[in-house]
Amino acid sequence: MKIVTYNIQFGQGRDGRVDLDRIIAAVDGADVIALQEVDRFWTRSGNTDQVAFIRAAFVGYDAVYGPGVDQSVPGEMDASGQPLRRQFGNLLLSRQPIQYSRHHLLPKMASTGPLSIQRSALECTVQCGEETIRFFSVHLTHLCSETRLPQVRELLRIHREATYEGLPVCGELEANPLRDGGNYWAEGIMPGTVATHAVLLGDFNSTPDAPEYDLLVGPDSPYGGRVTHPDGFVDAWVYMGGDPAGGHTSDVKDEPARLDYCFVSAGLRHRIHSCRVDAEAPGSDHQPLWLEIAD
Repeated sequence: MKIVTYNIQFGQGRDGRVDLDRIIAAVDGADVIALQEVDRFWTRSGNTDQVAFIRAAFVGYDAVYGPGVDQSVPGEMDASGQPLRRQFGNLLLSRQPIQYSRHHLLPKMASTGPLSIQRSALECTVQCGEETIRFFSVHLTHLCSETRLPQVRELLRIHREATYEGLPVCGELEANPLRDGGNYWAEGIMPGTVATHAVLLGDFNSTPDAPEYDLLVGPDSPYGGRVTHPDGFVDAWVYMGGDPAGGHTSDVKDEPARLDYCFVSAGLRHRIHSCRVDAEAPGSDHQPLWLEIAD
């Protein structure tokens, strides 16, 4: 299974040109596509519905969008005469059906100084071979470690409590009979249980020397490697032998930096085949990061 994550910066490349065709070409061929910074109806991106544009390019794929920012556009109406909403967030597309999704708004800190933007994590469950995996399209705040740490703690909570919280609609119909003998939730009941494995994909806005990175993959031990909890995550790039200080996907203050990651459930680590950066893609201020795992 081929997986890619890409912060597309609403399709604006380093040349200043907004061109979603470059984004689509860069992620073509992936089975799961996690995108961040996808616009709907912003002036900066031509007042277009980028979600609809990208979905139209991937015929047959399932897709879910999760906006962190959702605002009214004063005085603007869509083609059907309904008030227009300006949105900014994460998109996830899958060649296989998305069984269900959950959209998680991450903790946010108000600011009277630097710009503070609502970030989120979009969770989608997809069948992969004989089991299901929960894929997340994640975008953490750019502000500082102190504002990212609560977001990472929330991601870990979401992951670890997912099986406790259960499927979106679960339980036994027989235990909740209606007076007329029917139950209008019957078609919402899903078989099976919540997938224990997850893959976190996205722009974490932090480098590998940051405390939030340690929180995800475990502290570095002088006796060798990371002390990773069995229900924690491994960094696929490092697991496949990549230089922790390399694998640059963007830059910070004009210096190359690794900000985008594929964090894979510890129990899935042996199924990682490869992890690579596409350094040639010109469509954004970030580079796509590709992950391949066994079905």
